[in-house]
Amino acid sequence: MSRVEGFVHGVSLGEVSETRKAWSPYTLQATECEYSGGVPVSSVIGSAIPSGGMVPRATLPELSLFRLYTLRVAYSVMAAGLGVFIWPAVIRHSNELAIAKGAELALLAGLGATAALGLRYPVKMLPILLFEMIWKAIYLLAIAWPLWSAHQITAAVAENIKAVAMVVIFVPLIPWRYVFAQYVMKRGDRWR
Repeated sequence: MSRVEGFVHGVSLGEVSETRKAWSPYTLQATECEYSGGVPVSSVIGSAIPSGGMVPRATLPELSLFRLYTLRVAYSVMAAGLGVFIWPAVIRHSNELAIAKGAELALLAGLGATAALGLRYPVKMLPILLFEMIWKAIYLLAIAWPLWSAHQITAAVAENIKAVAMVVIFVPLIPWRYVFAQYVMKRGDRWR
């Protein structure tokens, strides 16, 4: 028997004698355990403590340092671009601009501020880059293309297209194999 120190959910564990514990990547499965005092070991299911010091290996390969820096370049471009062009309009704007484009400005300002987190967490913030690419692709295909086909491109729309088309610089910076493995091939989070 071994003495387990500490608390689980505010209850002392007491003495625990274990005959077998199995580790899964999602939960600590405790089975066939005896206990004396405190709570049964089976009540610590969900703990992040692996049995026997075994830690499951990640199935996804790590990105190279070069790839991490290319992601940081993408986040820098995004945060700086939105910071230079959007934040001044957010800070100093007229009521007419707030009525016409207030939600758009707020969304883009928030996107730029969040992209700055990608400098510190380049892999975790990949969904921000994907969101940026997806909304711009939707704009170019569903809004700009029909206007261009109908020969109805105005000066304002042409400026929007020019700004939105800058998304092509992100295409080579994103680690597409990793994105495919992480968001398409990897099993999703559990529903229950």
